[in-house]
Amino acid sequence: MRLLALLLCVLALPVQAQQRVISLAPSLTELMLELGAAEQLVGALGERPAALAALPSVGEPGQLEFETLLSLQPDLLLLWPDSINAAQRQQLRDLHIPLYEAEPHSLEQLASQVAELGARVGRAERGRQLAVQVRAELARLRARYQRPTPLRVFYQVWDKPLYTLGGEQIISDALRVCGAQNLFADLPLAAPQISLEAVLARDPEVILVSEVQLLPAWQAWPQLRAVQHGQVWVIPDRGLERPSLQMLKATAQLCERLAGAR
Repeated sequence: MRLLALLLCVLALPVQAQQRVISLAPSLTELMLELGAAEQLVGALGERPAALAALPSVGEPGQLEFETLLSLQPDLLLLWPDSINAAQRQQLRDLHIPLYEAEPHSLEQLASQVAELGARVGRAERGRQLAVQVRAELARLRARYQRPTPLRVFYQVWDKPLYTLGGEQIISDALRVCGAQNLFADLPLAAPQISLEAVLARDPEVILVSEVQLLPAWQAWPQLRAVQHGQVWVIPDRGLERPSLQMLKATAQLCERLAGAR
């Protein structure tokens, strides 16, 4: 009953500029900061930057607290679809609170998202400026790091079971910007499970691992070109996995690391 009462309270709010925003993904929380709209945030899901440490929490990824969310009376929700499960996503849509869903599959789409989000929260000019900056930096990186033949890279997310990234994941585009190709770009899932045999068959020139403890296991496979050339590396900046504007810096570091590959 309490949850119903809170819902009725939200629905009764007068229509106005979207000034009470809840972010349901750390990357979108960061974008609000970058747009200069942090004061409009009234809650966030999961981690948040140190500058927003006092911001009320509405739960953790996969564990959205609906009652808390409704008590904050948001007039705009920012959603990264994978941050909550399908049932909770549908519950959010059923609330009829304005919802901005962001799932960029490329850095160009991230630039467009910045502009769109800026317009939604009353920071249209700032959003346009940031989008221009993103596109200029991407053009610079492409011009500097493109190769006649893309470098074949295996990006390891975890080992037991073995997970990688598919072609629709935005990190695949970051690799393309750096003159490389995701070894499993042909797979449609964002994070597909694969076999070791598949990696051995495709024989990457570089292996990138998400954690340093994943490095030693690859030495058992000296037939791999990446192992032969000493090109099994820890991902230089885990910011690659958080698609806000800081991903540009992480992509630049990735490009610099890959530039030294044979």
